[in-house]
Amino acid sequence: MSPIIERAKTVSSIASVALDDSERQRCEVWTRVMGYHRPVSSFNTGKKGEFGERRYFEERRGELAAALER
Repeated sequence: MSPIIERAKTVSSIASVALDDSERQRCEVWTRVMGYHRPVSSFNTGKKGEFGERRYFEERRGELAAALER
């Protein structure tokens, strides 16, 4: 059997696994603050508020970088 077919069978069998809510593990969110990575759950009330107000953005590519790629 080809490795691609074998891989497809493995992926499809994993996708069919379903967990009850009691079997799930809570995901812990970490973020970088003042040079350190810390879990958000350990933040005080003020820092949690600041984390909630964060704005995310994407920088546009610079003209020089685009010109160098040509």
